[in-house]
Amino acid sequence: MKILIIEDEKTLADSIKLLLTSKGFEADAVNDGESGEDYAMLNIYDLIILDVLLPKQNGFQVAKHIRQKHNGTPILMLTAKSDIEDKVMGLNSGADYYLTKPFDSRELLACVNALLRRQGSQVNELIYGNTKLDIDTAALICDDENVRLSAKEFEIMRILMVSGKNHISKESLLTKVWGYDSKAVENNVEVYVGFLRKKLISIGSNIRIEAVRRLGYHLECDSSC
Repeated sequence: MKILIIEDEKTLADSIKLLLTSKGFEADAVNDGESGEDYAMLNIYDLIILDVLLPKQNGFQVAKHIRQKHNGTPILMLTAKSDIEDKVMGLNSGADYYLTKPFDSRELLACVNALLRRQGSQVNELIYGNTKLDIDTAALICDDENVRLSAKEFEIMRILMVSGKNHISKESLLTKVWGYDSKAVENNVEVYVGFLRKKLISIGSNIRIEAVRRLGYHLECDSSC
């Protein structure tokens, strides 16, 4: 599998490349939007990791141009902003998925693997155990039961389903869901996790949100998973 990294922060680009090559991927890195688009149009990559804030062309423009040229390579967009407007703009520009900086290397790898498993088609849902998270409708679905999530419930559940059994700290959830400048506190995370737990039970899900002191949250699945 060959991955293109389009990221202007050279240190970050190099660290992502090193991480990917250590996992057996081939990876190339470029540092501006115009070069990134040129590389992408070579049609030799299985996945594109695309930053938003780039010189010459921003990530939204690059994604849009790639899609206009009928290139269907999956795009994982990186953004330093957690505003829903930026995420919607990224998805509407042609990205298949987004990841908010800062991110854990395990979270990045989970996103990469999820996209590669669905290579050639847009990621419309995440699945864990017997439960689906519909990206388009922000609904949790289990068999014939479903429940709609609020914006913040959706963001938290998305992060947890991507991370699976890997721990996500409350601090990380605060940053990713509420943003750097928010006055929200860890109790806000606890409240929304409580909402999600009740909704998972209401649809008969076999996954649970577990909390580990000082480490944060992760998903567990019963023996039927």
